Amino acid sequence: MKKIVASGKTIDDAVRQGLMEWNVTENRVKVAVLEQPSKGFLGLIGVKPAKVEMELIPDPIEEAEQFLREVASTMGLQVEVQHKQTREGNYLSLSGSGDMGMLIGRRGQTLDSLQYLVNIVANRYSDSHLRIVLDAEDFRERRRKTLEDMSDRLAGKVIRTQQEVVLEPMPAQERKVIHSQLQNHPKVKTYSQGDEPNRRVVISPR
Repeated sequence: MKKIVASGKTIDDAVRQGLMEWNVTENRVKVAVLEQPSKGFLGLIGVKPAKVEMELIPDPIEEAEQFLREVASTMGLQVEVQHKQTREGNYLSLSGSGDMGMLIGRRGQTLDSLQYLVNIVANRYSDSHLRIVLDAEDFRERRRKTLEDMSDRLAGKVIRTQQEVVLEPMPAQERKVIHSQLQNHPKVKTYSQGDEPNRRVVISPR
């Protein structure tokens, strides 16, 4: 926990000084009054300022970003983390120099593991549940396009052979891409079978 001691003519002045030092709003700190201001002898001599101790309340997204930077650093990578709000939740995107593929892994498996961990870290500091989607070098978008193209290709195979196709196990967010791509297809349908982490999408004739 980060703490500072700030002083001022009044308690409010002392708090303002601390907020300016950290450049945060008042809802990001806990304040404990250490000393009340006093005017001293004849209101002139021995004037004592107000003194407060301020504790910074961790921000879940900032903690998540710091965790990601530290993980990348242990892998010998320097990364930048960009945050934006999307329909799916908080979207954190990693970019940097060096082998960013180390953070992505085979078919995004390392990225998925990092996403799981970063959600744990963020929610440790949040009063309400946060959902974080983690991406690196636009992998999620490239993977989505790959899955959509594969879905269309396999749908064509199912139509030609009139036999269902069982895909390899995928995480839930990738299965969702395939279901979404083919949900309005007139000749094929999709469903999932099996238990995590071996749950698979099945494409079958209607």
